[in-house]
Amino acid sequence: MNECDEKFMRRAIDLARRGMDANSGGPFGCVIVKDGKIVGEGNNQVTSSNDPTAHAEIVAIRSACAELGTFQLEGCSVYTSCEPCPMCLGAIYWARPENIYIAGNRNDAAEAGFDDEYIYTELDKPNDQRRMSMKTILRDEAVQLFAEWKAKADKTDY
Repeated sequence: MNECDEKFMRRAIDLARRGMDANSGGPFGCVIVKDGKIVGEGNNQVTSSNDPTAHAEIVAIRSACAELGTFQLEGCSVYTSCEPCPMCLGAIYWARPENIYIAGNRNDAAEAGFDDEYIYTELDKPNDQRRMSMKTILRDEAVQLFAEWKAKADKTDY
């Protein structure tokens, strides 16, 4: 860990505290950095925006992508005040940053009442055995749509 890493993580923790104190949402903050400069940041805004996806990492990813004019964060580092939940981790992987730095971990979050273990457990189950089971309908039409995508000449791969 170097001085810059500490500086960016302190900013993520500060954003978490500010958001918590303002009752924006839970105590989570995130900073995204490219070439030593913050290009996106966010705090949890779930309760203030009535948006269950407004986690700090998602807010920061949206901010960074808008700032950089791209849908991927190659060459970026993510600093987040806590280990990302499954949704945020998935979004981070889709964004493809170079590094992820965390302060707290999922056990620390669970101790404070933010327990995502049930999601991890659900993901290990077959689709039809999950609490919210997934039932397949109109699969042939979806497969056809994917075939059209594969054949599309002017698509932007990601």
